[in-house]
Amino acid sequence: DKIAILTEMEHALETQPLTVELLKEAKRIEFPDNVIARLTGKTEEEIKKMRYDNGIKAVYKMVDTCAAEFAASTPYYYSVFGGECEAKETTGRKKVLVLGSGPIRIGQGIEFDYCSVHATWAFSKAGYETIIINNNPETVSTDFDIADKLYFEPLTTEDVLNVLELEKPLGVIASLGGQTAINLADKLKEFDVNIIGTGVEAIERAENRDSFEKILKKLNIPQPEGYAVTKIEDGVRAANEIGYPVLVRPSFVLGGRAMQIVGSDDTLRHYLENAVRIDEKQPVLVDKYIVGKECEVDAVCDGTDVFVPGIMELIERTGIHSGDSISVYPSFSLSRKVKETILDYTLKLGKGIGIVGLYNIQFIVDKDDNVFVIEVNPRSSRTVPFLSKATGFSLADIATLVMLGKSLKEQGLTELYPEEKKKWYVKVPVFSFSKIHGLDAYLSPEMKSTGEAIGYDEKFTRALYKALQASGMNVVNYGTVFVTIADKDKDEAFPLIERFYRLGFNIEATTGTAKYLKSRGIKTRAKKKISDGSEEI
Repeated sequence: DKIAILTEMEHALETQPLTVELLKEAKRIEFPDNVIARLTGKTEEEIKKMRYDNGIKAVYKMVDTCAAEFAASTPYYYSVFGGECEAKETTGRKKVLVLGSGPIRIGQGIEFDYCSVHATWAFSKAGYETIIINNNPETVSTDFDIADKLYFEPLTTEDVLNVLELEKPLGVIASLGGQTAINLADKLKEFDVNIIGTGVEAIERAENRDSFEKILKKLNIPQPEGYAVTKIEDGVRAANEIGYPVLVRPSFVLGGRAMQIVGSDDTLRHYLENAVRIDEKQPVLVDKYIVGKECEVDAVCDGTDVFVPGIMELIERTGIHSGDSISVYPSFSLSRKVKETILDYTLKLGKGIGIVGLYNIQFIVDKDDNVFVIEVNPRSSRTVPFLSKATGFSLADIATLVMLGKSLKEQGLTELYPEEKKKWYVKVPVFSFSKIHGLDAYLSPEMKSTGEAIGYDEKFTRALYKALQASGMNVVNYGTVFVTIADKDKDEAFPLIERFYRLGFNIEATTGTAKYLKSRGIKTRAKKKISDGSEEI
């Protein structure tokens, strides 16, 4: 019934002239302005003007958290069109509005809630009234009373502007809610909304391929060779010029969505035709895939100084999304020279891009210790809670004070990189694979993990063991290891399999892998694949 009502309204908007009554009804059932504009052939501005001229505006109702037994005073609101507004405008204190991370989905989650909550605490301490907008149910169950007001609204320009019109805060913080929030900054700026912290120009410099490349050239910082392409054949030409394998991805994405490593013209054409919408507005990035170690930093820049609490090294090599990798602090195999290069690039990029607040940089280190920058995210990242807990520096709090104008020096953070901790801290991702039968649990540049766990200890191996156990993995030291490995990875994986074999494990493998292992002197039982119609595996 609900869906039928929506499709009937869609049909009415397409076929009937737009009267005030029809507009009122469309807004009552929550049709956004841009959808009404698309269906009626008008512009979004015309729809908005028609609404305002006729007094069709969003009002806010308070969620009744006390089941009507007595008056609820939870400052937690949702919008409706029609009726009276229960969100009372408050005056007196200066107000700030924090954008959350939007709905729960793989690629972003509690980490950004953590950042929003810490920022809210820091603003409250500084005497501000705080407002959060988010439509993630978790925000409500865990921290609806942390902010002075919580608006349970979708993170779209229209919905955010409606709240801004009612609350009139000093400005909006867009850099703590992951990619969803940062993508709104540009649109809000068009409506003269004050963006607190990293500005729209800086976000553009970090996220727009051309501007980012110009900055890297100017600062003399290397990145994997690559091109932004808007046509399929240009993509194929670029890949041949750089040389396969290449990493392909749409620009402005979260969690490595639709990112792939491609090894041939045919696969690339298939990807560009099927996986992404390639056009002038949505270029696809084609980059040289460098085999090497991957590491990352979370840092805070106040415009003049930079603070890097720690460098994290990933156990998996490049080509696995950093959110799916096992991350270690302090790094376990980076030379001093590499660390110094990473810190130098982080300092230059923070100031060069114009970051005010948090940012995250991902690096590749090749076998000759050359350091390349993969990307700079001008916002908080998934690893902020992990690094904050491991190093003892609360990054979200430090960044919030920076946004309020309190420099790093004034906060007592005078050095670029503090002394590394003596303990080891390991972050292990948690996957929901075990619950899904028949799924090929193959890790790639597209993120698949749904959570993470931390282990720490004086010894690196023990910290890793604790983190693996905490993430629900069962670590046993006898039994059978089942192996199935792509041809291109067989030689590199061999020493690892050999070590298991020497420890007394039985080795079983799919036909091709078994043949390879036997040829190299490892007793292996061959098992047929599911695709061979076998249930053996």
